[in-house]
Amino acid sequence: MKKTLIAAICITALAGACGEGTPATPQRVLPQGREAVDLNPSDFTTNIDNPYWPMAVGSKWVYRETDAEGSEQRVEVTVTGKTKMIANGVEARVVHDVVTQDAVPVEVTDDWYAQDSEGNIWYLGEATTSYENGKPTSTEGSFEAGKDGAHAGIVMPADPEPGMKYRQEYYKGHAEDRAEIVGLDETIEVPFGRFGNVLKTKDTNPLEPDLLEYKYYAKGIGPVLAETVRGGSDREELIGYTKG
Repeated sequence: MKKTLIAAICITALAGACGEGTPATPQRVLPQGREAVDLNPSDFTTNIDNPYWPMAVGSKWVYRETDAEGSEQRVEVTVTGKTKMIANGVEARVVHDVVTQDAVPVEVTDDWYAQDSEGNIWYLGEATTSYENGKPTSTEGSFEAGKDGAHAGIVMPADPEPGMKYRQEYYKGHAEDRAEIVGLDETIEVPFGRFGNVLKTKDTNPLEPDLLEYKYYAKGIGPVLAETVRGGSDREELIGYTKG
């Protein structure tokens, strides 16, 4: 991370003391919990090329999601050419996410991402709508960094190492996902293919303490698999990918 961000975290002092001369370890620099970070918009770009999740405009991922009851949903994630100015001043790339079941929408979301000058991918919020019987019913889970106490988080560090912990998002009581990098050398097979040297994260959420999910990211592709191992048995696996 840039020194400007490290300094901002030290000034907020919400995650503990940052004494002068203290090494800026990954654990200290990456945002944690509810701590505020003062991001400098000039440090960010909408051209996202982190190797573990490159988001070139036009890229598209298609996933099959199944649960314990055997129901199946289709998830299509597309990097659009659109950008959005976030309330905290950072311009973000808009990524469109559509979940359908039997071709009927279940959830439609615009996610907002940007990459800092060190290569960390930040998550800056989402506008999401849930559907029932094809009709919109709720926007629960929507948030924007810089509004109503919401803060940006990290979805992929620039130089991931096992043991790194970070928040992915923070909007009190609504969006509090956290992640820890478990390993970098997993081998994963999904319908789209077999991948080695895959990054694995352990994802948790204090709002759902019984839930534990593992996610897997292949270099040059991005997310290839997400599986719930506690609090459910959902599995979301990559079945198609087109590079933009």
